[in-house]
Amino acid sequence: MRESPQCGETSGQAIGTGLILGIESSCDETAAAVVRAGSEALSNVVASQMSLHSNYGGVVPELASREHLRNIVPVVREAMSRASAAAGHPVTFSDLDAVAVTAGPGLAGALLVGITYAKALTFGLDKPLISVNHLEGHIHAVLMETRQLNELPMELPLLALVVSGGHTHLYLATHEQGGETNWTYRNVGRTVDDAAGEAYDKVAKLLGLGYPGGPWIDALAPHGNPRAVPFTFGEIKHRVPREGVTNKKAPTNTEGPHFDFSFSGIKTAVLRYVETHNMRDSIEARRAVLAADPTLTPKSEAVIKLCDQQTLDLIASFQYAVVGNLQRQTFAAAEALGARSIVVSGGVAANSELRRRLQAEADRRNLPIAFPSLALSTDNAAMIAAAAWPKLLARDFASEDLGATPQLLLGQQ
Repeated sequence: MRESPQCGETSGQAIGTGLILGIESSCDETAAAVVRAGSEALSNVVASQMSLHSNYGGVVPELASREHLRNIVPVVREAMSRASAAAGHPVTFSDLDAVAVTAGPGLAGALLVGITYAKALTFGLDKPLISVNHLEGHIHAVLMETRQLNELPMELPLLALVVSGGHTHLYLATHEQGGETNWTYRNVGRTVDDAAGEAYDKVAKLLGLGYPGGPWIDALAPHGNPRAVPFTFGEIKHRVPREGVTNKKAPTNTEGPHFDFSFSGIKTAVLRYVETHNMRDSIEARRAVLAADPTLTPKSEAVIKLCDQQTLDLIASFQYAVVGNLQRQTFAAAEALGARSIVVSGGVAANSELRRRLQAEADRRNLPIAFPSLALSTDNAAMIAAAAWPKLLARDFASEDLGATPQLLLGQQ
């Protein structure tokens, strides 16, 4: 919604300090950040709930919402305090040009905590509220850091791979020439079932490892043979939509090229391998040891010793196959669609093998590629404030009836 006078926007308001307070609460991190002009993060505070949800092997929505309620006020206060320290002078709420908040996708209850707080804050401050798509935030996390490093802007159109525990998407992105506003996105690939990070979590749990699964598998994979188990990915066939039957993850338009993903099959293949190779006893023994000693980390020598060579080979083969699939689909899309640069973002962007192999392939093709820092790979609020900057320039503000949209889509599908 553009030029809306709702949610505290003052008539004729101009860009002042360029400061935006970003708020993120879509899943299991409560985050707040103050970012100047979409490029300088003065603060970025994240309260993680990882230790809470690890007890259940995944995020429990109601527990996540309760933790957001506990954390939102102190996290915002800390973000403002750190922004003051970084700026060298007090940064107050009145110095903000706007407040940005994640509207979706995500968990409904978790999103509502951040949205309700942001709406109350903007109403009290008489400041504009900016609604941000979580997926767009991940893309702008990388763009923000390239600006911080004074690097040349990513060439357009750029192809963005957003890959995390809940999302695996490919977007072709561009904006109006000569400015930063009016970014447009076209979804050219998505998972039709499990996201890549979700597959990591499920396989790690299956093998008796900790949550989230990504860091465990990434740390153990180098100790195994990546070609020991020949996992393969079949061609994804798109069925003609049937009346009354929906698949929220499947593309709504089956025309034109699609570069989709599917990771449920490899998860099932790992399960079958475990069953046919009688690995259950060793898995349960490993699970018991890790449960008894929560101080063990993925890179601990003791953890490596808990895994026999067969397990390490299975882990390495799983990661090799998943990263290979992400690589093939990404570069096939880039070539077919004429992308001039690639951005990789989301929690799985922290994976060391993914970074190494995609960087090598991009170098081979002489195609610019950028990854977020590890701190900005996972959910954070700096990315939300950065994505809000073009919207502030375009005066694209949210209305006072902004609500949570758990299945919020980004761009043209």
